[in-house]
Parts: sequence; C-alpha cells; structure tokens
Amino acid sequence: MRLALKTATYATMHLTVAIGVAYALTRDWRVALAVGIVEPMVQTVAFNIHERLWSRAKA
Repeated sequence: MRLALKTATYATMHLTVAIGVAYALTRDWRVALAVGIVEPMVQTVAFNIHERLWSRAKA
C-alpha cells in the first residue's frame, strides 16, 4: 500500500513538473499537456519497476 501511495504522489508531482517544463519550452498548452501527460505515465511505470528491483535487492 505504501508503494502505491508513493507512486501516486510521485506521479502527481511529475505530471505538474512535466507540464510546466514543456510549457516553458514550447509556450503551447496543447503540446505541454500532451508531453506532460504521456511522459509521466511512462516515467511512473519505470519508477515502480525501479522501486521493486531495489526492494528485491535489499531482501
């Protein structure tokens, strides 16, 4: 449960940052939203896998 909550809060933070950075670079909200939505979804899955691998390595 803790990992799921950590992943969800990380995803929310990452979504906000990604949209902000994409907007700052493009000045186009459509592009910023597209990049900001797709990239954090991929990054969240990668983060979850990364955490699971580290948990296994710790055990």
